[in-house]
Amino acid sequence: MSYKVFTGLETEKLAMRDIYATTMMDMASKNNKIVSLDCDLMNSVGMVKFAEKFPERTVNCGIMEANMIGVAAGMSAVGMIPYAHTFGCFATRRCLDQIFVSAAFAKANVRIIGSDPGVTAAFNGATHMPFEDIGSLRDIPGVTIIEPTDSVMLEDMIRQVEKKFGVFYIRLSRKNAVKIYEDGSTFEIGKSATVRKGRDVTIIASGICVAEAVKAVEILESQGIDAAILNMFTIKPIDKNAIEQAARETGAIVTAENHNIMNGLGSAVAEVLAETCPVPMERIGVRDHFGEVGSVDYLRDKFGLSAASIAEKAAKAVQRKKSE
Repeated sequence: MSYKVFTGLETEKLAMRDIYATTMMDMASKNNKIVSLDCDLMNSVGMVKFAEKFPERTVNCGIMEANMIGVAAGMSAVGMIPYAHTFGCFATRRCLDQIFVSAAFAKANVRIIGSDPGVTAAFNGATHMPFEDIGSLRDIPGVTIIEPTDSVMLEDMIRQVEKKFGVFYIRLSRKNAVKIYEDGSTFEIGKSATVRKGRDVTIIASGICVAEAVKAVEILESQGIDAAILNMFTIKPIDKNAIEQAARETGAIVTAENHNIMNGLGSAVAEVLAETCPVPMERIGVRDHFGEVGSVDYLRDKFGLSAASIAEKAAKAVQRKKSE
């Protein structure tokens, strides 16, 4: 793992789906075992050119997501390396039994790409807005859950899982991300990445909430609070050592996720703290609601995932720490 945090906040020029597609094409040109599966969403995830270049290794399963997971598991049984994509809501809750039995229980080698997680589903609305996908898969033994933060991390993760064996779920925000890391950075699955050191409170964030955490630091600085940021891009297996160390060093924790606060990042961190180093903790996330139609900015504010909300919770955690 060798990464460098990008200074400043700017939106990347290339969309995450473009990075996914170009990375897949590059890997497939070097490894004829790689195959792409989709459910009528090749255009939305930018894989049309892949299909044109590798038609014999592209399978459009139609709107039959559960069947796609079965096909992917079958392909892995004969040595192929399948990357199976659909919207995150369908990739998980519609396919849960197939992921459990055909993939995880059968010890298959499958990568599931779930796009548009949480509020990034935006105008697709409530039925397409997965706030429960991480929670659904956390309970399945052996499933690795990854949420890349920007295109640099996405490319590294897509390349890494090619060489690994198991069932992987990658939460893919398709649009342009906020750049967090310098080009060429690499990461280790199962380990967190420190975005910023601090002494008063640690914000443990994932996905689009990492950029919001960076913005929240400026608000907190104006209040005299020095906040650290941990990017917990692997939700399972989670980096227990980093969580315990953060708790001991700063004495207060805030989690921030684009997901239901139940059984997601916040729950995973709370489990670690309860067993190792209990400290005041606050959680940012969707508070047990269904989604709705709207822009990402609107929904982020609606569900309390903004920098202002993170700063408010961080200040509360610090105050709780002082009062103990």
